[in-house]
Amino acid sequence: MWTVEALAADLTAGRTTSRALLETALTRIADPAGEGARAFMKLYAESARADADHADRLRQAGVVRSAVDGLPVSVKDLFDVAGDVTRAGSKLLAGAAPAAADAPAVARLRAAGAVIVGRTNMVEFAFGVTGLNPHYGTPRNPWDRGTGRVPSGSSSGAGVAQADGMCVMALGSDTRGSIRLPAALCGVVGFKPTQRRVTREGAFPLSYSLDSIGPLANSVACCAAYDSILAAEQARPLARLDAKGLRLLVPSGSLIEDLDAEVARAFEASLARLAAAGAVISRMPVPAFERQAEYFRSGGLAGAEAGAIHRRWSDQRAEYDRRIGMRIDMAKSLSAADYVDLVQLRQAYIAEVGALLAPFDAFLMPTTPCIAPAIQEVDASDEAYFRWNMRILRNVGVVNFLDGCAATLPCHAPGTAPVGLSVCGPALADRHILAVAQVVEGVLAARN
Repeated sequence: MWTVEALAADLTAGRTTSRALLETALTRIADPAGEGARAFMKLYAESARADADHADRLRQAGVVRSAVDGLPVSVKDLFDVAGDVTRAGSKLLAGAAPAAADAPAVARLRAAGAVIVGRTNMVEFAFGVTGLNPHYGTPRNPWDRGTGRVPSGSSSGAGVAQADGMCVMALGSDTRGSIRLPAALCGVVGFKPTQRRVTREGAFPLSYSLDSIGPLANSVACCAAYDSILAAEQARPLARLDAKGLRLLVPSGSLIEDLDAEVARAFEASLARLAAAGAVISRMPVPAFERQAEYFRSGGLAGAEAGAIHRRWSDQRAEYDRRIGMRIDMAKSLSAADYVDLVQLRQAYIAEVGALLAPFDAFLMPTTPCIAPAIQEVDASDEAYFRWNMRILRNVGVVNFLDGCAATLPCHAPGTAPVGLSVCGPALADRHILAVAQVVEGVLAARN
């Protein structure tokens, strides 16, 4: 499992080179026994080789641009890359004009020395969390590949590419869990920042109000390193916290009910280890979390905004994934007054939840209530597809509606189905939440 810290040390010591790391990534992508052909929409092999060689020359001359200099990364297909078409997982945009410039998130990675290996597959227009894409294929989850399980989405290729060692970081987006869900079901770490910290310019939108941009990686420290770059903030280490005395809230109610047995076992075992390490865990209701049906009625803010974004192609619905078109069209039942009510409801929700969270360092929940279902089961019918879509995303939306931040990290026992534990907080608590997540990560790692 590649980490920024270990690879930076290896590069400094001369034990490897950026070019060697890139070639390893490209070999893994090309492995016919793997999922590279479905995880990636396009590779930038030659430009990546040139960038890796440049990083090696700079390093030999004593120039290191950042902690991630020379490390291979992938970008989700909704980000603009100069000279390339941004398809957003859709065939509808395959003939669009190439992007004139990199999205700022991509440009910031390049400036830090990241080597962009390719663009990853995704759910069409980012509007779904099962990971299915009938246009370009669905990459299979790295766990139980013989069964063929969903990777989750919408950053489906990102989750698979990260878990299969095809990159050191996969850049994704999160509107209602689209970073955290594939990270959780594929067994890696994912971080959704406060929306305003990372510019969304140059990223094809799903929701102007809810879209966030962040990393999938192999550790909390890796996510923190890339988070600083994406937010254009000065790189600094996370605060050193101790598990003893951490104040952690576990919301009782729907977020921890009706869990798959594997999720319930992993989550409760994680809480027990944290308590044994001295964390103070409080279980109490959060009434606002029980009103999700109000927040996401007819698709909520995201549905209404997606409807506005896609109305220019209303006469081309036949080119969409039929199920994505159905979701976009749900917003037709929302009026302008409904939308205004949702905006006001969100402000009241942020204030209510923020006041309740004030005494706590973070709140914890299972990232998703289930393990990854089989692709065949999810794709069996429209009813199955929408049922699984709603089950997978059930928990995560409480953070997006909060305008909050959250890290998901693996909490399952080695060799078992991936399960994610989410460490969550309010807006602009990002670095503190990452620091808390790093403590949780350390406590859970001690089980091995």
